[in-house]
Amino acid sequence: MDLELDDDRRAIRDMARAFAQAELAPHAAEWDARSHFPVPILRKAAELGLAGIYVREASGGSGLGRLDAALVFEELAAGCTSTAAYLSIHNMVAWMIDRFAGAELAERFLPSLLRMERIASYCLTEPGSG
Repeated sequence: MDLELDDDRRAIRDMARAFAQAELAPHAAEWDARSHFPVPILRKAAELGLAGIYVREASGGSGLGRLDAALVFEELAAGCTSTAAYLSIHNMVAWMIDRFAGAELAERFLPSLLRMERIASYCLTEPGSG
């Protein structure tokens, strides 16, 4: 298996790294100390396509794969772990709507999710726990 990144994946990784260093890392400790949820920064991430990483391009997303997402989230987590974790959850919700919702529901919610005008999350439990 070849684990070398191609030029496109290096560019994705480098974009996420630059965003994390400029927008997340300088504020992460303060955000955690104040329990602050950085909505304006999340909207900046959305401008880079980070609110719909694996949402299909036809639906307005970035159309990237899970490896690309892993590269992005690794870099974002180096800047602010909690913000990166939240973005991964938001991306999962957007992907589920893109993948499983009917056209009417997707058209109603995806555009605002991909701009982070709507903030998404979900609840998860497993039998026998949670």
